[in-house]
Amino acid sequence: MADIAFIGLGNMGSGMAANLVKAGHAVRAFDLNPDAVAKLVELGGTAATDVAHAVKGADVVVTMLPAGPHVKSVYLGETGILETTHDQAVLIDCSTIDVTSARDVAAAVTAKGIAFVDAPVSGGVAAAEAGTLTFMVGGPDAAFSAAEPILNIMGKAVIHAGDAGAGQAAKICNNMMLGIHMIGTCEALNMARKLGLDTQRFYDIASKASGQSWSLTSYCPVPGPVPSAPSNRDYMPGFAGPMMLKDLKLAMGTAEAIDAQTPMGAQATEIYERFVAEGGETLDFSGVIKWLAREL
Repeated sequence: MADIAFIGLGNMGSGMAANLVKAGHAVRAFDLNPDAVAKLVELGGTAATDVAHAVKGADVVVTMLPAGPHVKSVYLGETGILETTHDQAVLIDCSTIDVTSARDVAAAVTAKGIAFVDAPVSGGVAAAEAGTLTFMVGGPDAAFSAAEPILNIMGKAVIHAGDAGAGQAAKICNNMMLGIHMIGTCEALNMARKLGLDTQRFYDIASKASGQSWSLTSYCPVPGPVPSAPSNRDYMPGFAGPMMLKDLKLAMGTAEAIDAQTPMGAQATEIYERFVAEGGETLDFSGVIKWLAREL
């Protein structure tokens, strides 16, 4: 079994690290929130006092951090991962960040002959806890092969997207689609209700017709049809609105840099900006249905 350092025990990282512990690996974790570390220790993990303590001697390092600057600091800082790890380690960054930052970190790490992949995830908190995430992985073939067994413990699908940064590119494109789909699903459900259609009956129709989507059948934004959806828990986040907004802004910044036309993505970004600013900050991203229905 591997000696694994895990840096970042937020809503997603906590479940991911827990699954590595359950699989029998020795997981030494660090997070700025001591309560998150304590919960992992209760499951059998070990607490680290700082990043260097977590990483020293580890066979594998997994990071799950908020944004590009955090990732660059943790990997490239004076007491960061690159200064502490050994050349046989496998480094896996599961954060969702901008492509440029991912490639900068990859270049610095691989220049020292160390295996590194960017491996952002899709699936939300429930999938992180269940070990059913989808990983989109960027990096050389050898690094992907080294990281794949660890990622398989935390996910149901581990897909090699291409070279360094390709995982991040796939993630922001995927989540731009998701944001657009969710808004369209919410608009249709609101309109159906205003037209007097029974929600369950409309779901039964749309889920079997051309309007079917993951946003409808796996994450239905109205209570009832999909019991596991956040809509049945007062929109308690599985994937919070501000996180969707973050990913959409990453997509828009990238689109501008490469001159890609994304009018629907831009509109989705504007809607989520208003949703978060006008009452949706603590809600799941599917709670945008409440903003569209003027219920916030």
